[in-house]
Amino acid sequence: MQLDDLYRRVIMDHYKTPRNQGEIDSNAVTIDLNNPTCGDRISLQMEIEDGVVKQAKFRGEGCSISMASASMMTEAVKGKKLDEALAMADKFSEMMKGASVTFDEYEDIEALTGVSKFPARIKCATLAWNALRKGVAEHKD
Repeated sequence: MQLDDLYRRVIMDHYKTPRNQGEIDSNAVTIDLNNPTCGDRISLQMEIEDGVVKQAKFRGEGCSISMASASMMTEAVKGKKLDEALAMADKFSEMMKGASVTFDEYEDIEALTGVSKFPARIKCATLAWNALRKGVAEHKD
């Protein structure tokens, strides 16, 4: 099996069986973002306690790339300190620019590496990560 096929399977697994889809019942930071160019939208909720992402869930509609990315991101940031979560978002941005990076924290994210070859899809992949950044910024204010 080629790496591209494996990556496609990981993306489709997260798209068809998203992790952390739903809502948080407690007091959570909620961010709603959309990508007007393609119609993808996400509502990200994070329960942040003592500077740590205790829970992260999302609801949304969009292409397989945006929904898989949201699933991966919410899995990856649970239990992380806010600065660690932001560092992951920065690393993801670098990957979308074509940089070779690894995600020891949650390697499924690397399945989105190929998106960098399709500029129109980068906004799809980064939507959830941008919601994460905005949520952390609002929490700190």
